[in-house]
Amino acid sequence: MIRIIRIIGFLTLICCSISTFSQTFEIKIRFIGNCGLSMTDGISNIYIDFPYKSGAHNYMKYDLSELDSVKRNPIFIYTHKHSDHYSGRLVKKLAKKLDGEIYTPWNVRKLLKLKDKIKDFNIEAYRTKHLFSINHYSYLITWHNKKIFISGDTKHVETIASLKDIDWAFVPAWLIMEANKKEINLENISKMFAIYHIGPLDNINITGNVVLMLKKQGEIITIPF
Repeated sequence: MIRIIRIIGFLTLICCSISTFSQTFEIKIRFIGNCGLSMTDGISNIYIDFPYKSGAHNYMKYDLSELDSVKRNPIFIYTHKHSDHYSGRLVKKLAKKLDGEIYTPWNVRKLLKLKDKIKDFNIEAYRTKHLFSINHYSYLITWHNKKIFISGDTKHVETIASLKDIDWAFVPAWLIMEANKKEINLENISKMFAIYHIGPLDNINITGNVVLMLKKQGEIITIPF
């Protein structure tokens, strides 16, 4: 009996060790295209504004292998339903195949309950303006005490201007331009800015010590925690 207890204890220790070694203690964010991001802490896998319709409105295309690389039990979160951000056909197919969950501005109340399913996770939703979009939301994700702001397509700068202590803010160039126009210093709000949704024909270049231009698909940002 004592031997069995020792064996069980040994196996438990091994399992705990494997779990510890597999945990990287970082949030890894991969740029897919447009406002499409994949986010993982090594346990949960979240996809923002992806899959979308590749090449829609002359914005970024992506290789079909991106769809095959989506992990099991994915969580899909969308800021709005414009086709360069959202493909209902593709995301429903993936969610069915991989046992995923889909969250859009039309079920945002359900989205706010994600904190009960993902460890050390919280998400706040802010209704923001975007031309020709009936329902558009920006999100503040707090994951392992790291704050990540997802603006989507909005140029409504007042929302992000009301926040503080953000670690990474993902924003389009036009939000930065609107902030400059209104003399709002965003550098006091977020440690780093990732400028996304840059079209292949867009001639946009914003420089600064806290700015990363996301032009290269597949680029990875890591946030240690």
